[in-house]
Amino acid sequence: MAEFMTMPKMSDTMTVGTLVTWHKKVGDYVKSGDILADVQTDKATMELESYYDGTILYQAIKEGEDIPVDALLIIIGKEGEDFQSIIKKFEKPKSSETSPLESKNEETISLANPVNNSLSSNVNLSSTTAQSNDDGRLKASPLAKKIAQENQIDIHEITGTGDGGRIIKKDVDNYLEKIKNQPKPTKTSSIVFDSYEEIPLNNMRKVIAKRLTESKNNAPHFYLTMKIDMDNAIEARKKLNALSDTKISFNDIVIKAVASALRKHPKVNSSWLEDKIRVNHHINIGVAVAIEDGLVVPVVKNADTKGLTQIANEVKEFVSKAKGKGLAPEDFTGNTFTISNLGMYGIEEFTAIINPPDACILAVGGIIEEPVVKNGQIVVGNTMRVTLSCDHRVVDGAVGSEFLQTVKAYLEDPLRILL
Repeated sequence: MAEFMTMPKMSDTMTVGTLVTWHKKVGDYVKSGDILADVQTDKATMELESYYDGTILYQAIKEGEDIPVDALLIIIGKEGEDFQSIIKKFEKPKSSETSPLESKNEETISLANPVNNSLSSNVNLSSTTAQSNDDGRLKASPLAKKIAQENQIDIHEITGTGDGGRIIKKDVDNYLEKIKNQPKPTKTSSIVFDSYEEIPLNNMRKVIAKRLTESKNNAPHFYLTMKIDMDNAIEARKKLNALSDTKISFNDIVIKAVASALRKHPKVNSSWLEDKIRVNHHINIGVAVAIEDGLVVPVVKNADTKGLTQIANEVKEFVSKAKGKGLAPEDFTGNTFTISNLGMYGIEEFTAIINPPDACILAVGGIIEEPVVKNGQIVVGNTMRVTLSCDHRVVDGAVGSEFLQTVKAYLEDPLRILL
């Protein structure tokens, strides 16, 4: 009996996936565990494995197409086996050109307000003047109107062939075909048109927009900024890198300092759950990583129990996986606090939007040289500004301030986090 696979939910926030590449085609024999395709979720591109042994009988979508979670993806069975009954289970009723809505519910468009668009203005089709009633109103079916609107077509340029000159789907299709075959003008125009490119949103960007909008709208943010003397951290990093094969970054030191501070300030390591606040006993630090398609946040689990070398190795591996779109679901779930560092881009100070379900996120700027006062003297010092974004439903100003003071103390005397 033929078996089918639907699009699995490959991340906690995934609703739609994009089929990037098929590794198998119809007619190929596959075994359970074979890689069928690469699927882009809202967070990463992941490999999809076969659940069954058998011949691929049917693939529901093409490469580059989106597919909702739980929609039919592929059918596997014995060669020559009938599988139409499976396809029918997933089919949705289709509306036709002659549906009751199309034939009975006439759409009228006022000729006093024609639609302006660049596509129709470049085409001179005198034979496509639309038919109108005596009262100056144009008859067009809902489907025809919808197609014209989606293709930015001035429906008044189309001749209707339906009853009484009514414009139907076929008329719009014919008009589109005629425009497609229309020769391009050879004369140069003195009119200057705006130039732009519209990039469709991928699943990752859609989810980033949705989650951060919800966070900003629902969580009452407030911000605490502190300047930190990084002279000792710079010297400590030089000594550590001279002794270790693993190169430790300033971000690794910040992660360790934050994790250690969270152990002392558990209220900052919390989540808002509508009817209660969850104080997390485990400390999992999300590290924001920018990639071409958007932003991912892999998680350093139990960061307070790990040394700087282990943290550095994990972060390097996460960054490599993220840029190669190879992060697994367990790599970017379970965060209790997030760090976003833009110092490497020359950013001195910024604020970040809280990454749900965390109660706080720390925005880290770059280390800059500037005049500072030490022992009553003005000298050149290395400083770094950090800003803590807090969900005021969970963290109050005093709690957030005390946490930042502890982070500052650890970074200004980094030997304390190595003990």
